[in-house]
Amino acid sequence: MIINTGQRTDIPAFYAKWFINRIEEGFVLVRNPFNPHQVTRYRLNPDIVDAICFCTKNPAPMLPYLKKLHSFRQVWHVTITPYGREIEPNVPPVNDVIRSFRSLSALLGKRKVIWRYDPIFLSSTYTAEKQLDAFSYIAASLKGYTETCVFSFIDLYAKTIRNFPEVHRVSHEQQRLLVKEMVSIAGRNGMELAACHEDPGLGFLGADMGGCLSPKRIEKALGIPLIVPASAKEVRPGCRCLLGHDIGAYNSCAHFCRYCYANYDREKVLENRKSHDPLSPFLIGHEEMGDTITEARQASWIDRETSLF
Repeated sequence: MIINTGQRTDIPAFYAKWFINRIEEGFVLVRNPFNPHQVTRYRLNPDIVDAICFCTKNPAPMLPYLKKLHSFRQVWHVTITPYGREIEPNVPPVNDVIRSFRSLSALLGKRKVIWRYDPIFLSSTYTAEKQLDAFSYIAASLKGYTETCVFSFIDLYAKTIRNFPEVHRVSHEQQRLLVKEMVSIAGRNGMELAACHEDPGLGFLGADMGGCLSPKRIEKALGIPLIVPASAKEVRPGCRCLLGHDIGAYNSCAHFCRYCYANYDREKVLENRKSHDPLSPFLIGHEEMGDTITEARQASWIDRETSLF
């Protein structure tokens, strides 16, 4: 099975020490975001965890701990975008993240480290021309360090509209123009361009529309065949990615990106971060009266017979 860390918060950027403590103790406790007293206990054992998938805007804090993860297979999605602090207040500068990306790739291999350029939006500052110039610069900087770039256009969730009211949806025509150029730029830098839950019609431009964390993509990154149970194949309609079993918590990411869907508001994030204890099995807080802890059903998905050949 796959353990995810990045759908609800950025664990490598803000909670690296906590995560390594969980690895050393061999388990983690995760609250159901819709029923907080319903808690799932996951064993963090490489015999049953086939891969840990990270998604981060800043892998640097985790780099000193990578040796402690050597027994686990890993897939990393690292987001590098051109937005300034007016959009992404606490994300490190682009060139700093590029350097961390290169270090990560050198340690793990370029197939296991995927560049994300998302979300893409257009504004008077971030025009189509500026987006393509930035994409070209980052792609050239990562040439030889990854084989895949994942993109997506901004989704206007209610939270996003409230926190970023001046943003606008990218039209279908603009999407086609951008994707056509991005496919070409990625190809010149030895990368495949892949979409994250976008219009399948963009595939005719040369983008891979099979999903950013699909079984096929994980198999390619790790070099192992998987037999994925039907119950794990779709978390949201039309998405083929393995996004379940996330051990993060909403309202805990301190990047404070204005387009973020995982934070409700800044005050809630600050409150939660005060409750973070690196020694707790919970990312935020501790066990509470009324909690019901259930052991997760975990089993390896690796096709051992096929892998022999």
